[in-house]
Amino acid sequence: MIAKETLIDSLLKKLKSMPVGHYYDVRSYKRDRGFYVIKSEEDEYCILERGFFEEEYVSDLDGLNNIFKKLLKIEFPRSHKIRVYNMGKASECILKKPKRKKI
Repeated sequence: MIAKETLIDSLLKKLKSMPVGHYYDVRSYKRDRGFYVIKSEEDEYCILERGFFEEEYVSDLDGLNNIFKKLLKIEFPRSHKIRVYNMGKASECILKKPKRKKI
């Protein structure tokens, strides 16, 4: 779990070293809201919002900062701790219903 204040910086560091085709699952403490960050190409990321809204965003590494700030306000308004899971290689079914990591 990561503190909400340091989430953007730590997530951007992780995304720089992530291989193409892999993704992260970012969830609230209760795991009922969140979003997925998929590295679709070398400098292109796809963000799938799954919570209050069902939105999709495509951006490069520079534009992710603004998208993450927006998503933190919408999806995690009262959360102080955020869960970040490295889910490995993304498949085609991630766009429909991604798998959840078991604890």
